Amino acid sequence: MTLGEKIKLLRKEMGWSQDGLAQKIDTDGRQISRYENGKFLPSADAIIKLAQVFNVSIDYLLIDDAPRKPLHFNDELLIKKLQEIEDMTEDDRNSLIHIIDAIATKNRIKTLADTVR
Repeated sequence: MTLGEKIKLLRKEMGWSQDGLAQKIDTDGRQISRYENGKFLPSADAIIKLAQVFNVSIDYLLIDDAPRKPLHFNDELLIKKLQEIEDMTEDDRNSLIHIIDAIATKNRIKTLADTVR
């Protein structure tokens, strides 16, 4: 998906018009149209503003196959715990990854079971 397609998709998900998005990033609707149609590439400043208003990572906007990730992650407790991982031994990090994988698998199975009911 191109940058323009991503901008259009994100804008529509937010329910914003081109003019509405333009106001949020301090430009005009014609410029948003040019971005979405691939006629003009946003400046670095505009890309940062787009990432901020959509809360998506800059790599998601710029790299074709990059996964969609939030720009800002608001769970302070989880952020603190993730930072503690850097001080763990490799064995402890691997154990933690296995635990996370097991919980994620359990949740996927629960979701599938709930949809079957």
